[in-house]
Amino acid sequence: MDRNLRLAPFSSGGRRPWIRAAGLALSVAALGLVMGSTIPTLAQAQVSGSSMSVPLAPDAPERYVVRKGDTLWDIAGVFLRDPWYWPEIWYVNPEIANPHLIYPGDVLNLVYVDGKPRITLEQAGPMRLSPQVRSQPLKDAIRAIPYDLLMDFVGRPSLLSKEQIKEAPYVVGMRDRHIVGSTANEIYGRGLGEPAAGARFNVISVGDELRDPDDGDLLGYMGQLAGLGEVIQSTGAVVPGSDSIFKMKREEELTHLRVLQTNREILQGDKLFPATVDIGADFVLSAPANEEVLGQVIAIVDGVHVAGKYQVLALNRGKRHGLAPGNALGVFYRGEQVRDRYDRQNWMAYTANYDRVRLPDERSATVLVFQVYERMSYALVVESSQVIQRGDFVAHPRFGHREAGSQDFIR
Repeated sequence: MDRNLRLAPFSSGGRRPWIRAAGLALSVAALGLVMGSTIPTLAQAQVSGSSMSVPLAPDAPERYVVRKGDTLWDIAGVFLRDPWYWPEIWYVNPEIANPHLIYPGDVLNLVYVDGKPRITLEQAGPMRLSPQVRSQPLKDAIRAIPYDLLMDFVGRPSLLSKEQIKEAPYVVGMRDRHIVGSTANEIYGRGLGEPAAGARFNVISVGDELRDPDDGDLLGYMGQLAGLGEVIQSTGAVVPGSDSIFKMKREEELTHLRVLQTNREILQGDKLFPATVDIGADFVLSAPANEEVLGQVIAIVDGVHVAGKYQVLALNRGKRHGLAPGNALGVFYRGEQVRDRYDRQNWMAYTANYDRVRLPDERSATVLVFQVYERMSYALVVESSQVIQRGDFVAHPRFGHREAGSQDFIR
C-alpha cells in the first residue's frame, strides 16, 4: 500500500453577500450576552467566507429548527459540506446543562465569531429552562446517527474471541424436538447457572472469522444476533457419568428460556450473553486524529456480498491505529484492471500487444465508526455512490472527494 497520500483541497464556498453578512452580524449581537463571546464586526462578517476554517454547505441556512427523527449527521450536513467538521463549528453556552445535547424543537443559528462560522443555540425547545437542567429525558436527544439501525450491536458482543466461544453458555437443545428455534419457541441453555425468571439473554451465532489481510492474524469471530430469550425457570438435567451411562448419574442445571424475538434461526451451540437495555453512549462526529490511517473492509455484516447506505462493515483498523467512535472514513473501491489496446504508433488501429493498466481507486462512500476494538472496528455506511465490497480501502475522509475522487493505494 502506498501511504504517501495527498489530501484533497477543499474550497471555502465563496464570500457571502453584504446583506447576509449584516444580518449575521446583528444575530451575533443579539446573542452576545447569552454566549459571552466577542461580537464580531461587520467587516469580520464580510470576510468570513474566505477566512473560515471549515467549508460550509453551498446552501447552508442561517436558521434551522431541529425536528424529531433528525440525526446529528443530518443536521451537520445541512450546514457543512463535510459533516465531520461539526465539532469545529459547534459553539454553545457552557453554562447550559449538557451543552452538547440537541433536542427536537431546538433552534440552531449560523453566526460568525471572529470571522469564523459557528452554530449556536438561539433558542432551546420548550422543555429547556436555561440555565436550569432540562427536564426532557436524555433518550429524546438527537443522536449522531440512526441508532435504531445499530441496536443489534448494543449490549452484546459483536467480536468474539476463541476464549469467549469456548467458555460462553450455549443453547443445548430445543423443546418439542425442534431443529431450529424461532419466535415463541422454547430453548434450553447450558452453563448459565441459575438466573432469575424473567432475565433476558441474547442468543449469539458465531459468524465468520475476521482476519487482518495485512498479516493474516485472526482478529476474532463475528458475533451475529440470532435472537432474544427470556428465562422461564432453571431445571435439573440428568447427565450420564463420565465412564458409563449405567454408573452414578449427576445433575446439572439447565435454563429454560422462551424466545421473544429472532433475527435469524437459532441453532444448537449458539452462545448466550446477558442482554442489556442501555442504548449506549453517543459520540461526536469527527475525523480520525491519525490522518495516515489506511485499512480495508474485511467483512460485511449479515452475510451479504455488497453493502450500501445504512449497512454495517467490519474494518481491520481500531484503537491501535488511532480510531475512535464517531470517526468518519472514506471508502474507496479498488480500481479495475483494463487492457490498453490503443496503438500509439498507428492511432487508426488496435494492437495485439496490449498493456494492462490498473485504474485508480475511486471514492465510493463515507462510513462512521461506532464500535472500536484494539485491531478492528465496525462502521455504519452513512452515504454511498456505489456498492461497497470486501477488500475496498478505507482512509481519512479528506482523501478524494465525496462525490468522485481518485487515490492510488496500490501501485
